[in-house]
Amino acid sequence: MIKAIKIVLVLLVFTCEIVNINAQVVISTPTLGFTQACASTDFNTYNVSFSFSPENALSSSNRFILELSDASGSFDNAIEVYSSSPGSIVSSPANISFALPQDVGGENYKVRVKSTSPAATSSNSQEFAAYYKSQDSPFSINNLIDTGVFCPNGSYLLTIDNPGGPLNDSPLNYPNLTFNWYKETSNTSAVFVASGESLLVEEEGTYFVETNYGSCTSDSFSNRVTISEASNSNEFEISSSLGNPFCASDGMTTLSAINGEQYQWFKDGVLIPNATNQTFETDGSGTYSVNVNLGECSADATIELEASGFNATIDTEEFVVLEEDENIWVTVTTDALNPEFKWTLNGEPILDEVSEFIEISQTGVYSVEITQTQNCNATKQFQFTVMEAFPDVDAIPNLISPNSDGVNDTWIIPLQYTTGTNTLVQILDPVGKLVFETNDYQNNWPLEPIEFKEVNPVYYYIITPTGQSSRKGTITIIK
Repeated sequence: MIKAIKIVLVLLVFTCEIVNINAQVVISTPTLGFTQACASTDFNTYNVSFSFSPENALSSSNRFILELSDASGSFDNAIEVYSSSPGSIVSSPANISFALPQDVGGENYKVRVKSTSPAATSSNSQEFAAYYKSQDSPFSINNLIDTGVFCPNGSYLLTIDNPGGPLNDSPLNYPNLTFNWYKETSNTSAVFVASGESLLVEEEGTYFVETNYGSCTSDSFSNRVTISEASNSNEFEISSSLGNPFCASDGMTTLSAINGEQYQWFKDGVLIPNATNQTFETDGSGTYSVNVNLGECSADATIELEASGFNATIDTEEFVVLEEDENIWVTVTTDALNPEFKWTLNGEPILDEVSEFIEISQTGVYSVEITQTQNCNATKQFQFTVMEAFPDVDAIPNLISPNSDGVNDTWIIPLQYTTGTNTLVQILDPVGKLVFETNDYQNNWPLEPIEFKEVNPVYYYIITPTGQSSRKGTITIIK
């Protein structure tokens, strides 16, 4: 009897082991806790839930694994993106979280769940877009130059700028990324043109490029560049790497031209020797221009470069007339940070004047120096001349005595011909040589002493008002 009981117990144990060995588990299709996976360095956590049955079919060593397909939805080279600890998931339904690998990018990814003990595999999940946005900030193309020019029947090459810098986190530094180029059709719409790191433009228009993150929204896009054909426009813009105005104490700024075959840079209209590259470095203010040979044609550009680091204006002309018993106010307007002001009269400091405005009651040569004392230590200066009001004479005099006695020292003509009227005033010496010419006469000739002995020299004048006939006559110089 006892022997029979032992045999029965052995059979029961053996039967249980057979049942456990042959146990199976069924895993449901994973349910996504998201509609698309748009990962970045700031966020990369996504949830998936699934069910399995029966719960008691799992061994204590079982692990659940989440696999990610390739961009086409194939699991031939599946990537394991999650694995549970042995025996850690024992109840159904289960929720797990995973992170996207940094090289994913496509619209048709899927996931599936697998168990290890017993081995089982779920059906594939629904498709979803998945992108890891390794670069998600604006970047530059065409050296941040907003324009480009190509010759008739030619083309213009747009490229993504590389290497990057503080103002350009170039997406070319991320090898797995791809790019889509677009052409604007309106202020709010654009059409896809091509893919790649560069674009050969053969049609006029405004172009830009975006990093290809598919249906995921992104801030990884370039500046706009307007391309024109040289027959319609042969001008473009020059960019300054430190801006304009720039702070010279920060070092050299780089001026950049559009793409071309040959370059020649100029400053203030004078050719700069050996300045024949697409870029030119400088730390000085001035009018910079460049001629770009595009092959079958050429293009030019000019930039008024300011090395002050700030903007400033003054509300007065270069020459100011001060009427008798009159005071005038002059004011400087500036965006300089924590500015200091130094005013001078005839080269001497006006010690009590340290603000942005001054009240003027006497004639002379004034100047003001504005210094930015914060961030960029830069200086800018303005100069202007305050003169006495011209006498209001009716006739053009033909006799003057420039002997510095304060009476009839200069040739005073009617106000209708003086500064501000754009009248051409010319004076010729006794032998007919032009010695003075201006479109802004200030009743101040002669500018220098005229030396003579006994014979009083006779000069000749020609006064030509704008759009009128000239008036001519003589000026006799006496002591």
